[in-house]
Amino acid sequence: MTKADIVNEIAKSTGIDKATVLTTVEAFMEAVKDSLSKNENVYLRGFGSFVIKERAEKTARNISKNTTIIIPAHNIPSFKPAKTFVSVVK
Repeated sequence: MTKADIVNEIAKSTGIDKATVLTTVEAFMEAVKDSLSKNENVYLRGFGSFVIKERAEKTARNISKNTTIIIPAHNIPSFKPAKTFVSVVK
């Protein structure tokens, strides 16, 4: 399902025009990105949580040059679904 599919589905089920729904969906995604960039987790009860996970520093290999490189510790966004979300998908 794409963003356009989500916008169409919401517009059809609510009766709100697609332009307004698109603006709302994009504002939601921007709010989530802004919160995560500030290291603030986003909790949506009954849906799930968008959280920041810290990856530890690790050693990797460049096979073509036969060298090792150090990948520094970094943060990565992650989604953890709520239990009710998981039970619906099963």
